Amino acid sequence: MPLFNAILSKDTSLNNQHLYHMIILIIIMSVTYVSLFEYILHCWLMHRPVGALTYPFRAHALTHHRIFKADETYHLKDEKDKRTIPMAWWNILVLLPILAIIPAIAALASGDWWMLIIPLIVGALYYGTYEYIHWCMHLPRPRKRLMKRAWIVGWIFYRLNGHHLLHHRYMGKNFNVVFPLWDALLGTLRLRSKIRFAQARGPCVPDVQPRSS
Repeated sequence: MPLFNAILSKDTSLNNQHLYHMIILIIIMSVTYVSLFEYILHCWLMHRPVGALTYPFRAHALTHHRIFKADETYHLKDEKDKRTIPMAWWNILVLLPILAIIPAIAALASGDWWMLIIPLIVGALYYGTYEYIHWCMHLPRPRKRLMKRAWIVGWIFYRLNGHHLLHHRYMGKNFNVVFPLWDALLGTLRLRSKIRFAQARGPCVPDVQPRSS
């Protein structure tokens, strides 16, 4: 029985534990799917022009990466460049409907609209997380950030910050910003630099230099 109908009808044939497991499974599938969506968008559209679709490439690779590199310019130096850190406000209005295409097909095929609703919620939260941590990476104000108040959140941000800094050093690596699952699966994960370089420094920036021999 579809999950949506089971919740509405309170069908006793679907016990609470089974219902809980189904919801968790859909959430895990949604996070995996949205992480892949982020990877494809970043790797295939934001780092190369695709036919007449050049806006993502121009806004990201030609503008954002020109301003923010892996050295001290990884952190904002000029206030006028602050606007280039986040995506344009209207991007979510375009990305969410595209993201929803495959879940909508799955929902229609299964008759279970939670197959669409949960991925959309996960996608919106993922997008918000992306924008927030990406903003904090390039405009660090540790005392004012949520991740400073929770140890585990701070540790995750610390590791992701190094992951993203290496993307600014090697633009063909580390395309995932929020959840580097597909970098690991598709061979684009880099944990440290191959050679020493003058990287950005700060309390929330790990050392990504080559390990000493």
